[in-house]
Amino acid sequence: MKESKKLPQGPRGMRIATEKPKFNKNTFLRVLSYMKKYKWQYIIVFICIIISSLATVASQLFIKTLIDDYITPLVGMENPVYTGLIHFLCIMASIYLLGVIFSFTQNRIMIYVSQGILKNIRDDMFNHMQDLPISYFDQNLYGDIMSKYTNDTDTLRQMISQSIISMIQSSITLTVTFVSMLILNIPLTLIVIVGIILMITLTKNIMVKSRIYFKKQQESLGELNGYIEEMISGQKVVKVFTYEEEAKEAFDKLNDKLFVNSSTANALGNIMGPVTHNIGNLIYVVIAFIGGIFAIKYHNLTLGSVAAFLTLTRSFTMPIMQVTSQFNSIIMGLSGAERIFALIDEPVEENNGKVRLVFVKEDKGELIESDKYTGLWAWKKDDELIPLKGDVRFHNVHFSYVKGKEVIHDISLYAKPGQKIAFVGSTGAGKTTITNLLNRFYDVDKGTITYDGIDINEINKKDLRRSLGMVLQDTNLFDGTIMENIKYGKKYATDEECIEAAKLANAHDFIEMLPDGYNTKITGNGANLSQGQRQLLSIARCAVANPPAMILDEATSSIDTRTEKIVQDGMDKLMQGRTVFVIAHRLSTIQNSKAIMVMENGKIIERGNHEELMAQKGRYYELYTGKFELE
Repeated sequence: MKESKKLPQGPRGMRIATEKPKFNKNTFLRVLSYMKKYKWQYIIVFICIIISSLATVASQLFIKTLIDDYITPLVGMENPVYTGLIHFLCIMASIYLLGVIFSFTQNRIMIYVSQGILKNIRDDMFNHMQDLPISYFDQNLYGDIMSKYTNDTDTLRQMISQSIISMIQSSITLTVTFVSMLILNIPLTLIVIVGIILMITLTKNIMVKSRIYFKKQQESLGELNGYIEEMISGQKVVKVFTYEEEAKEAFDKLNDKLFVNSSTANALGNIMGPVTHNIGNLIYVVIAFIGGIFAIKYHNLTLGSVAAFLTLTRSFTMPIMQVTSQFNSIIMGLSGAERIFALIDEPVEENNGKVRLVFVKEDKGELIESDKYTGLWAWKKDDELIPLKGDVRFHNVHFSYVKGKEVIHDISLYAKPGQKIAFVGSTGAGKTTITNLLNRFYDVDKGTITYDGIDINEINKKDLRRSLGMVLQDTNLFDGTIMENIKYGKKYATDEECIEAAKLANAHDFIEMLPDGYNTKITGNGANLSQGQRQLLSIARCAVANPPAMILDEATSSIDTRTEKIVQDGMDKLMQGRTVFVIAHRLSTIQNSKAIMVMENGKIIERGNHEELMAQKGRYYELYTGKFELE
């Protein structure tokens, strides 16, 4: 089994993020920066909003003319003529229709714009994620990361497509309506303003509290998704160890936490709607009462003016109520955006190495760089070509995953070109950490690692890793055909090369027995294949890459003994002429290693070949004879 790194643990023993996303005061401005690409669409939307808002206010102002000039004069007439009234109503209907058309256009454009913005954000998230160090994924729940791509982007979509437009539309409507109200009657307008100030004061206090809980809601949702993802992937383990009840209890705790945060956030958010609605109704009643007095007693307002003002009052309070009712999605959207930008702001993996790995060919005994695959590699350092031989050396290396807790203590070792170096030891002894350092998934604290005499810190990380093929204990296959999965090792490989690689790994026979052979679809990380078959494909994928050096991390641990012997023969052929690092629990697979390193607690306690270590009768001897078992 792989050693487990000492990472921060959650209450359920899960990996957790060491830091929570920090609030970025410029979150909203960053969202707006994504909207710049669609500035012309927003200009059209802005024009549509202005026209639809003007149409709405104009139709409300027409109520005064309708009542005072067309309805009131007809009251009491014996033979009223409705021609003028019908004509005026047609004009009003045309204005309403104009508003509907522009409102429809605005909504259609915003669907395209909002989805386009989210596409760009998801692109930035995924592209940035590819450059993050392995430590980020070791310290964050996979489900929580997935939640940023799904739940958080969805809340952001609602904010962009609905809430922001609602704010713009409401602002324009408020401005036009306010001017119209001032024209009709200044005292009544002042009464409306007093009511609006009261409405804004109350909603502001509620908004401050609700924002805190909406952020907690998004974080709780990410934790819950992370736990669900772990439980789904580990269902067999849960059932084998009858851990169902404990899993339910842990889920209930997380679910209850989400329930408390969500219910509190939405309770506070949903209060705003009734508060603003009732204050709006109160303003409406007060205006109706005072406006009626002005019209009946003082005769300084007509009946049409009162009706028009009441309608405008609704138009003035309604946008504010709409903004407050949309505030839930605004807060959730900004909370989601904070988490999204927290991922985008994560420091990327540093890759300052200047030494590159290049294809070379021999010409009159000299190496010349080639732009095509030749089967020969060299390190290009400045203008010098250094043949890639696979000479790997550790010089007094120290390392710790968590500062102050060293897991590798003063390791020195060497692997000459073409040698097979094996590591054995208990879980947590530091075996896998050695290979992580060689790949520069993590950087050493002290000491150096050289590759063909070059400090690996000087080598470009992508080129370093391209020179190191890896077969891990945990297989990772991707949705697609078997052929596509093998080509993952070398994207420009031909079908013939993939088939030869499969034969070398002894995977060809079982592939040919599948219904569609190499075109068989793989789903769910190879759920339709056995564990041994998945491992064989993983080995074939490494074989087609034809790397100069290889790391085999428990590569045959999931294969039965009979299959292991078949695979071992193929892997021995694959390892010919390559520097190979092998981590194994089955000591029978490493007897032919040039050197075997026995590790405990991050130190090499024994080293030598099989015969030398057996003669020492130390820890390796105890392991091999069964007097001491690996944990």
